[in-house]
Amino acid sequence: MQLAVNLHSKALTNLIGASAMAEPAPVNEDTELVARAQAGDPSAFDRLVVKYSPRLYGLVYNMTSNHEDTNDLMQDIFAKAYRSIKGFRGKSSFYTWIHSIGVNMTINFLKKRGRRFQMSLDDVDANIQNDKEFIELTATSNPVREADLGELQQKLNEAMMKLSNEHRAVVTMFDIQGMPHAEIAKILGISEGTVRSRLFYAHRQLQAHLEEFRKNNI
Repeated sequence: MQLAVNLHSKALTNLIGASAMAEPAPVNEDTELVARAQAGDPSAFDRLVVKYSPRLYGLVYNMTSNHEDTNDLMQDIFAKAYRSIKGFRGKSSFYTWIHSIGVNMTINFLKKRGRRFQMSLDDVDANIQNDKEFIELTATSNPVREADLGELQQKLNEAMMKLSNEHRAVVTMFDIQGMPHAEIAKILGISEGTVRSRLFYAHRQLQAHLEEFRKNNI
């Protein structure tokens, strides 16, 4: 099934919130920094924090939809990683390890929070205005078209926030951050088949939430 969101793949990234799309650092570079951090070099851990903060921030923010919560979680995530670094055995990459900590802590936080916050449209990344698809859609803009785009943006936000924490996590990692199934499986500690099934279910849910809007705007 082709998800309606997939028809706007670039727009999804921009509408829900920008994520740093940089690739993970070379494994050998991380291995050296981890070894130094484990030996008590705080500057090495600081370099890992600088490397992975932007991408991890994007992941956490797209799950919480709240900058204040994201900032608090980021501090907690790296604090836990620092306390646990000596126990890191390198069975996975540091990239996978730190994202596993981030996703699990965020999901636990959301469960404790017990309620969902609707994302503010003020938080939508301004990069959408430079997106080729967005520019084409608004080339012959009029008040009605602009209102429709704003409504699509709002509907996407609302649809994402209606997903369960676990399903929002896989959509964020796959559709927004562009992670492969195998990497998501490692981060979440589940099989690739489970990742695919969660994505399929989440896409169906998003499709259902957006279907009414699409029908009204054909």
